[in-house]
Amino acid sequence: MKAFKAYDIRGVWGEDLSPEIAYKTGYFIVEILNAKRILIGRDIRNSSPEMHKNILQGLIDAGAEVYDAGICTTPMVYWATGKYNFDASLMITASHNPKEYNGIKVSAKNVRPIGYDDGLNVIERNIESAKDTPFKDGGSMQTIEIRENYLDFLRSYIDFSNELNVSIDFSSGMAALFAKDLFPDANCINEIPDGNFPAHEPNPLEPENQEQIKEQVLNNNSDIGVIFDGDADRVMFVDEKGKFISPDLIIALLGHYFLEGSDSKNTVVQDIRTSKAVGEYLSQFDTNVEIWKVGRAFGASKLKELNAIYGGELAGHYYFRDFYFSDSGLLAAIMVLNIVDKFRLKGIKLSKLISNISPYHNTGEVNFKIEDKKGAMDAVRDHFMRSQNPERYLDFDGYRLDFHDWWFNIRPSNTEPYLRFLAEAKSQELLEEKTNIIYSILKRFK
Repeated sequence: MKAFKAYDIRGVWGEDLSPEIAYKTGYFIVEILNAKRILIGRDIRNSSPEMHKNILQGLIDAGAEVYDAGICTTPMVYWATGKYNFDASLMITASHNPKEYNGIKVSAKNVRPIGYDDGLNVIERNIESAKDTPFKDGGSMQTIEIRENYLDFLRSYIDFSNELNVSIDFSSGMAALFAKDLFPDANCINEIPDGNFPAHEPNPLEPENQEQIKEQVLNNNSDIGVIFDGDADRVMFVDEKGKFISPDLIIALLGHYFLEGSDSKNTVVQDIRTSKAVGEYLSQFDTNVEIWKVGRAFGASKLKELNAIYGGELAGHYYFRDFYFSDSGLLAAIMVLNIVDKFRLKGIKLSKLISNISPYHNTGEVNFKIEDKKGAMDAVRDHFMRSQNPERYLDFDGYRLDFHDWWFNIRPSNTEPYLRFLAEAKSQELLEEKTNIIYSILKRFK
């Protein structure tokens, strides 16, 4: 089934997902996760009400005691799952995907992410093979109000002043639920939740979706621009010059919030695509930086395993130990605004902070449609293993090879039919030299 991915369930409503699949997913989650008390929430996509109705009925028919949080952000569901000790939770959302998509993000007790290998595979098999979903007694549904308590939690982190000039693009998504409460003085656009996403698609990584926030920053002479994705689990930033900041560099910037002045040895987790500059910058804080696989199912679990203080990904996810090892775009935004405001008072602008973090030139993540992904990856790896001696070689999420003055990662996408490639080098000339070699190797497989 196309909708069952490595990290969650996601696909086009009416094609990859249907009312029957939604119902059976809810039904089988109860048994697979051994869950009695289950929390459910949803975003404002046009298909979410129908999907919600069918999942809810499946949960109830399987005997679950369901608590419906209604329209909310994905991190709200994570937070409430841990705060109120639910056995499991489901968030109906397709995150940053276009409006015709929908999906389900599943968490078990203690906000443990459920990916394909943790139980979604079993649910998929059951949906494909099981003909009957016998009614079980004990099922019920009641609403639960979590917004105000969650808002109080977020407010407790705010330390930036109203003199900080902020522009925010809510992408017509779920972060807009808190626009006026958390950012009353900000220059806000697309702050009305709308499942049609009329201004632009809710994916801040795509350059065309960044144009409005860049324009707002320049027009308003803002110190920083902020842009959220559709379900508010991701956030990205633009500096005062209107330049988009690579999200992995924010992992380094957050060191000023969590690590500066700390007397204890802390651990930070980054994904395998993260800039080499992040670890180099965080070394000033006597911090252990761990590299791990891409995706919440892996990142949040690794953070908890290591009891790391925080972590992040190139895609703009930021995970926090004090947020049940989960990711929150709003919480990350508040922390970054706190940092930027502190340095503003010292006369240091955000662009200067970022230039101090990274000396590298970057390709950005490049996608290749290649059938023989493993063969292409092996060919690239083998070429550089033969011609150079890497300082570090990682093979748990594709391949990452680090050299003295450059590095690259090549990996198959877990959610799309692509081979993904990323490289960095200390000079643009070196970057072009190495990527030309790699592109010529990949060309043989296209």
